[in-house]
Amino acid sequence: MIFGKTKLELKVGIFVFIGLIILMIFVLSIGGVKTWASGYRVNFIFGFINGVKTGAPVRFAGVDSGVVKAIKFYYDPEALKTRVRITCWVHKNVNIPLDSKIWVNTLGLLGEKYVEIMPGENYNNLLLANQEMFGEDPLPMNEIMKDAKHITDNLNTGLEKIMNKEGTVGKLLFDDKVYNELDGLVTDLRKNPWKLFWKAKEKK
Repeated sequence: MIFGKTKLELKVGIFVFIGLIILMIFVLSIGGVKTWASGYRVNFIFGFINGVKTGAPVRFAGVDSGVVKAIKFYYDPEALKTRVRITCWVHKNVNIPLDSKIWVNTLGLLGEKYVEIMPGENYNNLLLANQEMFGEDPLPMNEIMKDAKHITDNLNTGLEKIMNKEGTVGKLLFDDKVYNELDGLVTDLRKNPWKLFWKAKEKK
């Protein structure tokens, strides 16, 4: 009886162990953890990252090639300002030239934020493991709204001037005198098209 009970417990233990391994593999694959893949870490420096989070994708030439591993603040004594260091894992086949452009992009209009890398052309100078390079800060939403408001205000001012018969467009649309003069000019040219080619003699 004791031997049979021990054998049963051994089978149950092996079954549970195999189940745990399968579950761990499934969880790691769902989470996109690069446990067995070869790659290296690099750092990108920003002044503003517009909501990038740990686990966000890293794209190289538009292809998913890595993931954001860590985000940390640090103080830059030379620039006298706080910066953000994004540590990214990238695949071993990704070679990032030092003249590449790095910025924060968005999936869709209001989608997930991710790190975009547009590869440069100088493959003689590459970003090595654990090195860092500066990225281009995204434009904050309040700046976008401010620019949009400025454009809207200018359009409203322009439309108001037109409706008040001010400016060239306003006079052309609402001033009968300008319209009549243009109409007369067109009518005269239709009757006398030779005037288009006639050049007045210069006075000596």
